[in-house]
Amino acid sequence: MSLVDSHCHLDSEQFDEDREAAIERARAAGVGTLLAIGTGDGPPDLEAAIRLADRYEFIYSTVGIHPHDAVKATAATLPALEALLAHPKVVAIGEIGLDYHYDFSPRETQRAVFAGQLRLARSAGKPVIIHTREAWDDTFALIEEHWAPPNPGGIMHCFSGGPAEAERSLKLNFHISFAGIVTFPKALDVQAAARLTPDGRLLVETDSPYLAPVPHRGKRNEPAHVAHTARKLAALRNTDYETIARVTTENFRRLFRVGLQR
Repeated sequence: MSLVDSHCHLDSEQFDEDREAAIERARAAGVGTLLAIGTGDGPPDLEAAIRLADRYEFIYSTVGIHPHDAVKATAATLPALEALLAHPKVVAIGEIGLDYHYDFSPRETQRAVFAGQLRLARSAGKPVIIHTREAWDDTFALIEEHWAPPNPGGIMHCFSGGPAEAERSLKLNFHISFAGIVTFPKALDVQAAARLTPDGRLLVETDSPYLAPVPHRGKRNEPAHVAHTARKLAALRNTDYETIARVTTENFRRLFRVGLQR
């Protein structure tokens, strides 16, 4: 049964030595479709993932400004993003949001750039992919102001919250995507959220090259490893791997309105 890695950073320099081989390993592991996240190193280059998606039929792309890079945005950045949304392989704006752990960009700037991208996504009818770290309250406040339902949907990526954050995300029309964190023995809140997420809102991802799942924890992550996360979700939800693969693949297809490669 084919899987989708709904979030990977294939443009990362960590893949410079073996990018094509990593993609081939993913395909061999049953990963039929990948979503390459297009934040790259930040503006002015907004096409990092598009370059990959143009080369591979089974890779889709996003465009967006990561909160770390919000300070790099200029008056020309949002119009440039808007133009790229017309590319046929671009399915979402992301990852966007707030990161108060590192504060690589000032928080006020992060909030302004996040809000601007939410408004752009709503105008374009595109889903959004959300990054939030140590910023749940402000993230939800901006989503509620600029992205309240009805909206085109989106993803809480690499979900790191618990049941309360999951429930709030679901009410705002988000899918919840679980990465390697859900395999970590002490990630009990994330595992509780994984149990309560409805089948129709569930996704899996690697966030590679980061956060490799058990049994690869501590090593570079890659898209092939999404299978380990899917198996952990199956165990947590008292179901089988094939069911997780089927529902997450179908959810990706519906959310982004795309066909999938096998």
